Amino acid sequence: MIKEYLKKDGSKAFMFTAYLGVDPLTGKQRRTTRRGFSTRKEASLAKSRLLVDVEENGIQKQNKTTFQELYVLWYESAYKDTVKESTRVKTKELFDLHILPAFGTSKIDKISIKACQLVVNQWCKRFVKYRSMKAYTSKVLDYAVTLEMIRDNPMKKIVMPKKIEEVDEEVIENYYTKEELQTFLICCKEDLASEWFTFFRLLAFSGLRKSEAFALTWKDIDFKGKTVSISKALARGEQNRLIIQSPKNKSSVRTISMDATTLAILKEWRKEQAITMLKYGHNTMNDTQLVFSTSTNKFIDPNASFRHIEKVIQLNGLSKITTHGLRHTHCSLLFESDAPIQVVKERLGHSDIQTTMNIYTHVTEKSKEDTAEKFAQYVNF
Repeated sequence: MIKEYLKKDGSKAFMFTAYLGVDPLTGKQRRTTRRGFSTRKEASLAKSRLLVDVEENGIQKQNKTTFQELYVLWYESAYKDTVKESTRVKTKELFDLHILPAFGTSKIDKISIKACQLVVNQWCKRFVKYRSMKAYTSKVLDYAVTLEMIRDNPMKKIVMPKKIEEVDEEVIENYYTKEELQTFLICCKEDLASEWFTFFRLLAFSGLRKSEAFALTWKDIDFKGKTVSISKALARGEQNRLIIQSPKNKSSVRTISMDATTLAILKEWRKEQAITMLKYGHNTMNDTQLVFSTSTNKFIDPNASFRHIEKVIQLNGLSKITTHGLRHTHCSLLFESDAPIQVVKERLGHSDIQTTMNIYTHVTEKSKEDTAEKFAQYVNF
């Protein structure tokens, strides 16, 4: 409705109030009042233009909504319940540390293609996960398009930069040879508690991820059938708590065969665990008992494995390796023992054969490098 009113100076002017519909961000009805028009016709024309603009572009609240405000709505409404808790934690970390500092205070409709390009270029230079950061930013802006707050997603129009790989001649291979692994495990047995020796032996002879090993219960170890079943993984949830959830992917759910020696070591550890934990008031002789746990019978923080592996390396002057490197070692030695690629893929729980092939290629390339030296030693002149 268009009304006539008197301004402070006594002159006449016209105003109107218009219903704009329901705001997609708040769910509340929106109305607006515009005033200061010289004639009724001018006010009527302005009202018509406003309603057409709202019809075509949605309610124009963009100039008041920041990226951070929209991110909170997207996270709670469109993301939180679609992924695992551990994934939510990692995603939130990316936003808190990198994405929100870059875009948080920016008004949604003021984020330009140029601004997106500059930010992603900087991310590319500084971070390994720059592609993920770009993708998550784009998801929030896609949500703005869905809510009709903006017409297009500027992040989708940038040119994706490529990280220039720097050649480091001193890169340490993250796996052991057969001889190095043997030495490492001997040192583990001498320098670490039985639980940690058993843990590292299991990783090296099974190829399990450490998150899978820390989630194992004795029910998962079949001593008669000589197998280990993997169906869960230890992960870090919200508020930094440790939780059990489904493993990395569908292929990660698997049952693998185990050698007699590793099973014997596990059996000995179970006996020792029962005696030790009874001193702390815990009866561990049940199938739901964790194979590896703290003295209070809680989950072991995965970071503890790094401290123990570093201890063995430093005490004995061994080549550097990470806990995950033992999984890589298992994979490499499987190939050296002529295990078929498909068998290796299934044993390690790779979702993509390409992941297995990448390790296979690495092992065979190393083998090629030794060919000339082996030939020279054979002919011996």
